[in-house]
Amino acid sequence: MDTDGILALMQTTADAVVRPRFRSLSDGEVDEKAPGDYVTIADKESEEMLTRLLSDAFPGAAVIGEEAVFTDPGLLKGLANLEHAFVIDPIDGTGNFVRGDSKYGMILAELKGGVTTRGWIWQPETGRAYVAERGAGARVNGEPIVRDVDRRLPLGATSKKHLIGYTAEGRLSPVVRSNFACAFDYPAVLEGDIDFMTYTSIHPWDHLAGSLMLTETGGVSRTFDGISYTVLSRGRGLLIAGDTLSWMTAQQCWPVG
Repeated sequence: MDTDGILALMQTTADAVVRPRFRSLSDGEVDEKAPGDYVTIADKESEEMLTRLLSDAFPGAAVIGEEAVFTDPGLLKGLANLEHAFVIDPIDGTGNFVRGDSKYGMILAELKGGVTTRGWIWQPETGRAYVAERGAGARVNGEPIVRDVDRRLPLGATSKKHLIGYTAEGRLSPVVRSNFACAFDYPAVLEGDIDFMTYTSIHPWDHLAGSLMLTETGGVSRTFDGISYTVLSRGRGLLIAGDTLSWMTAQQCWPVG
């Protein structure tokens, strides 16, 4: 199935089980995996539906979703060695979804032999679709992604309240608040709204697709020690940037640990 066909599977799933529950969740349809880490009936049902659709289209591929991994962490074991696999984030930004904030999305990555070959980000409420194919670039709604380069000190975003406004003694533009959703943070870096982002959580369902999009458009996705992000990346600390200079500047002056 081609890249647009898989995007259509994501859109069908969102229209069937995610969007109907946006701003319509009952208390019994929201749970917490950990304090502040929400999961909803829409997360579970969208992962189940997209898993089924992908399995029907690619009978030989493994399909691994975030919620399935929460139930059985062993599903990630050996992912890098699988001949063909898909990794699903059924609702990225679930906290936003629960609060009625439209900044949520669906993320999907395809791997072959542990290498990310295609990636998708679908924003149901904005109608924006970001897709990437290894070696063939990245697009938004069918058009090449164009990064708006601003002549400024590198501008970062963070989810850490105490780091909002951080300037590294004038080496950075004052750091702003993140979107609390990789499905919006990666596009913000891709299109130049911000120049870099840092993460402590580096789960593959959050970062594989966006990292491919960045590298296909001249950006950088590396751990703080400079190793390119892959499905094998472990530990805490990921730094993404729209260009190498922004990455190097942030890496040199960001307070890690």
